[in-house]
Amino acid sequence: MALPGRKSLRQFQCNDTLWVTFRRMAEDQEKEVDEVISEALEAYAQLSGYQTGINALEAESQLTPPPRGHHQPAPAIPHRAPPPPPPPPVAPPRSRFARVPQPSGISSSGVSMFDGASTPPPHPHAGGAVALGFDGTPGVAPQVPVYLVFDNQKYRIDKDQFIIGRGTKSSDLPIKDGNISRKHAAVIRRNGTFFIKDLGSTNGIDFKGMRIDNKRIEEGDVFHLCDYELRFTFKR
Repeated sequence: MALPGRKSLRQFQCNDTLWVTFRRMAEDQEKEVDEVISEALEAYAQLSGYQTGINALEAESQLTPPPRGHHQPAPAIPHRAPPPPPPPPVAPPRSRFARVPQPSGISSSGVSMFDGASTPPPHPHAGGAVALGFDGTPGVAPQVPVYLVFDNQKYRIDKDQFIIGRGTKSSDLPIKDGNISRKHAAVIRRNGTFFIKDLGSTNGIDFKGMRIDNKRIEEGDVFHLCDYELRFTFKR
């Protein structure tokens, strides 16, 4: 499945036999040829260990050089004094009373350390958050799904990418309307948080009267794809 995002025209030379294969694949999968090629390039990049998608765009923006004429001063290197020598060991004072060992899990005051939760409970909408058990071992909180209400039906979304569009084979929620693009929008999950993302559609996504490219999904958010309403909730 091709990554969402802005598309730009690229030119390259392709073997004629390979191009015929891409066209057959596109016809069988109800896709455009450029989308099949993009998916093939994406798969090859990931197989070679390169980063793709939103993280790759963020990494590329961080590598953008500063504008010409801008001189960024070199960071000053602080002077560090040598560390002081460690203090000599001091023998603990001797006590007339022997210390009685306490059972495991019981403090010296006699109150159980397990009477209350050792860590605060996770946020009800935080999926994949790391929590610590009583024994200190890390655990993963369960993923919380989001629910999409469309045409009086409720769809449970608990996957990393949920496609909405006109294509019956390429969409998780197909909408048979000529004004809806074949791959119109996607609900994307990143680190337990859900976003809605425009996939380069013609008519876009409307939120409160404004066209948006992407937005984090909050409880009760309502989006419009042309004349169709998409309502999201985290409640069952």
